[in-house]
Amino acid sequence: QVQLVESGGGLVQAGGSLRLSCAASGSIFRRATMGWYRQAPGKQRELVASITTGGNTNYADSVKGRFTISRDNAKNTVYLQMDSLKPEDTAVHYCNADTYFGRNYWGQGTQVTVSS
Repeated sequence: QVQLVESGGGLVQAGGSLRLSCAASGSIFRRATMGWYRQAPGKQRELVASITTGGNTNYADSVKGRFTISRDNAKNTVYLQMDSLKPEDTAVHYCNADTYFGRNYWGQGTQVTVSS
């Protein structure tokens, strides 16, 4: 069974930092673009950042220059370093594996709350 296990969410003051981690099963991780999405109350889920197996990254305009996505292929883990956090970053953050063979997987979500 494929699992994406997230960790690292929490409560932080505006301007602070958090790092999210997502560990995946190796058979999926090695063949997937990994991404982080978020969903705030009353809003649609949106892409925050993604990274291909080759290391190419993509960011939402709202987080460029503040967030950094990376992956450790030896640990089958993707990270999201979030700096200069703003209250509008408050949301449930989800890890995603978009595989090259047509399957898509989601983690359970981790809450990020930024206080002003």
